[in-house]
Amino acid sequence: MNSNIYYRVGRHNYCVSFAEGVNSEKLLPSSEPFKLTAPPAEGEPMLFTLTVDDSWRPEKKGKEIGQFDCGGNNHGVYRLEDGSYQIVVSDIYKHACCLLQAVPDFSSAHVALNGNFEMRTFGLNNALMMMYAFAGADKMTVLMHASVIREEGKGYLCLGVSGTGKSTHTSNWLKWVPGTDLMNDDNPVVRVIDETVYVFGSPWSGKTPCYRNVEAPIGAFLQLKQAPYNKIERQDPIQGFASLLPSCSVMKWDRRDYKGTCDTVSKVLSLVPTYFLENLPNLDAVKMSYRAMTGKELTPVNIESANQ
Repeated sequence: MNSNIYYRVGRHNYCVSFAEGVNSEKLLPSSEPFKLTAPPAEGEPMLFTLTVDDSWRPEKKGKEIGQFDCGGNNHGVYRLEDGSYQIVVSDIYKHACCLLQAVPDFSSAHVALNGNFEMRTFGLNNALMMMYAFAGADKMTVLMHASVIREEGKGYLCLGVSGTGKSTHTSNWLKWVPGTDLMNDDNPVVRVIDETVYVFGSPWSGKTPCYRNVEAPIGAFLQLKQAPYNKIERQDPIQGFASLLPSCSVMKWDRRDYKGTCDTVSKVLSLVPTYFLENLPNLDAVKMSYRAMTGKELTPVNIESANQ
């Protein structure tokens, strides 16, 4: 008999069903803060169900259609004639850790895991992250590559490719802006609910172990670029779209997934401002972004309070 474990992330419910064997919820320590103590109430929607069964084998292999970049690792993506997807999850050593096969809308899937505990943990966590991103694509929900700081009840998302200083900038906010906290450092959930854009913590936070079941309405997005000076400007909708879309987990070759993600980004941009910050990793950059995104000044009194 399978063991069903339920989770709630970004106000979406999903189920991980473990077949008898070596696998269990112990493979998902970062998901523990999001675990439900009981199944969702009857009638509550489920984002997806993922069955973990090492004895499962696909009937046939799909046609390779691309690679999905997941935290610097490229996972092979294959598609069957009925539209179902197969994804081979590999670790940094290119060892195959997981084979995932999902129905076209990612509402259900099977995975078979491989290797030692660390490989299985890596494979299952990556499978869950992709299931969440792709199942939520047409539900005004995206996983976004960002570092998120919260200040006075609002979330501020720092965007940019690896090495642009997202985590450094949020760390400097934590250092110099009183009352701030880190919500997630790599893959928060962004979701539009009743004309409000929210950011949620998630079980996926890159190299920083920040797995918090928290949420906040979004105050602004901040695209970062390293520079020998500090300069900030508000982006127009086209510039904002160019900043947000590449930060989303999306399969461009899947029409449902890509359209849903583009629609979500467009809706987000109609409700929340985006800024572009060319910056040095210093206090002046924090003052500049703080003023632009919150409309307040970071005063010496604030800074002194933060350092106490």
